[in-house]
Amino acid sequence: MNIATRLPIIFLGMLSLIVGVLAGLARLAVDVPTSAAAQAGNHGALMIAAFLGTVISLERAVALGSAHRVWPYLAPLCAGLGGLALLLGIPVWVAQALFTIAGSLLTAGSSLILRQQPALYTATLALGALSWLIGSIAWGGSGSILIAVPWWMAFLVLTIAGERLELTRFLPTPVAAKRAFAIIVVVLLTGMSIAFWQEELGLSLYATGLTVLSLWLVRYDIARHTVKQTGLPRYIAVCLLSGYIWLAFGSLLGAVGGFSPGNPLRDSALHAVFLGFVFSMIFGHAPIIFPAVARIKIPYHPAFYLQLGVLHASLLMRVVGDLGDMLPVRQVAAIANGVALLTFVATMVVSALRGRSNRYLKYA
Repeated sequence: MNIATRLPIIFLGMLSLIVGVLAGLARLAVDVPTSAAAQAGNHGALMIAAFLGTVISLERAVALGSAHRVWPYLAPLCAGLGGLALLLGIPVWVAQALFTIAGSLLTAGSSLILRQQPALYTATLALGALSWLIGSIAWGGSGSILIAVPWWMAFLVLTIAGERLELTRFLPTPVAAKRAFAIIVVVLLTGMSIAFWQEELGLSLYATGLTVLSLWLVRYDIARHTVKQTGLPRYIAVCLLSGYIWLAFGSLLGAVGGFSPGNPLRDSALHAVFLGFVFSMIFGHAPIIFPAVARIKIPYHPAFYLQLGVLHASLLMRVVGDLGDMLPVRQVAAIANGVALLTFVATMVVSALRGRSNRYLKYA
């Protein structure tokens, strides 16, 4: 599938991101367009299943597409269409079905990679895809998106952890460390499964697993070494290591009940993971992933640190507002969260234009 065909899929994902951010602001009583405010209840689905589901499955499709034709691209297409269905107000079961199909296709593609390359990291990626599928099925079956959230979180965490685990091949990682990683994954899956029947116990076990995983990543990720370099390698490492800190913080809040619906710590716990951890990973990997997916060169520039700084500062403000029960502070922080994402998009666009100009100058 060529880049011209991928662009509409990317557009659908970006549309879900924009409306999802505005819908999140509406949840904090911030004035946004009525059409976006109407999506307040779909904030999580738009951000995770529609946007991140599209981006991740598109990245995986690029890896599989050349050898297996176009079927892997149906996963990001269904995820993008699922977001569009929510935005158009089509009955929610349509979006649930599309997300379930997308999760099924991503799981199939990940399983194919696992069969071709049996390894702990490919197994982790496959389990991440399966978590997205299970979460989507749980949402459709129960009618409550709250049940899907831990599984969707695992989808993102395991996908990132699996990709980082792959890079440990370049380090002398002890066999015991890899076994510990496998045990952590089992603990996460066990905790989420138990949560179907014993929510508090299951989510606490799940959160504990995430805490240990964050420590494992800090200890064994190659970022500990690349942070000593300069330029893009250092920037990526800073994104990763700061993201692991947010994962640890969010999971610690989750361990004391922060992942449970209705808990006053829930907003901080979820956003520490989904925003602090996941988007730090996106900021760091974008200069590498975008060229592969969109065939757009993203030259590194020190200005990349601006978006990362705004993200962390605004998220810290949000946590302070949550813990102090200060709605005005939470509102300002949430708006700043959106500004961080907008800054990221703007930085990537400007960098892409710079890369294109440099290419023309090179061949002039």
